[in-house]
Amino acid sequence: MGTAGKGANRVIALTGRPLRRIVALGAHCDDIAIGAGGTLLALCSANPGITVDTLVLSGGGGEREAEELAALTAFCGGATLNLTVLKLPDGRLPAHWDEAKSAVEELRARTEPDLVLAPHGGDAHQDHRGLAQLVPTVFRDHLVFGYEIVKWDGDLTTPTAYQPLTAELAEEKIRLLQQHYPSQRHRPWYDREAFLGLARIRGIECQRRYAEGFHVRKLVVDLEG
Repeated sequence: MGTAGKGANRVIALTGRPLRRIVALGAHCDDIAIGAGGTLLALCSANPGITVDTLVLSGGGGEREAEELAALTAFCGGATLNLTVLKLPDGRLPAHWDEAKSAVEELRARTEPDLVLAPHGGDAHQDHRGLAQLVPTVFRDHLVFGYEIVKWDGDLTTPTAYQPLTAELAEEKIRLLQQHYPSQRHRPWYDREAFLGLARIRGIECQRRYAEGFHVRKLVVDLEG
């Protein structure tokens, strides 16, 4: 792990070894891309050949699954993408807790990730929050970054970690979101201003132009190393 100063912030780079495998979890198709699409673009570009294991709990078997596959294939260019999309009913995760936990446990049994991307525990949507609560019970010894999703609930809070994005990456994220999720274009919050505006705010907070923000509940550091 290395550090470099930038103004009042400290930039921490995970430089001990290259990232080989990451897990990305979403309650719905498009959650991962909205919350961490820019980070996926950056990680997959910087780590050619990385494996991305993804699990989405709802939307399987139809248009939404097809959108998700096309989108994540684009966001994870150059990576080996393994995607599983289940058919749990949208908005009903608490009633399907056993199925959701079993799915996350099955994924854990076949992967040993360097990083886990998942919803954060303060998300107001019951499906997002439920999945966030499952993650630390299954991925107990892993670095988990909880991503945020802007929506009408007004549940955004200050992140604890940031992934800076170049202007090119921020624009590419928005382009891919607009291209690959046509089923969501009618939603009033699903537009360029919302996505780029949040990225700009997070960039200001970490003294960069754009960024994605994440919540880290627990972090173990090796200061001797």
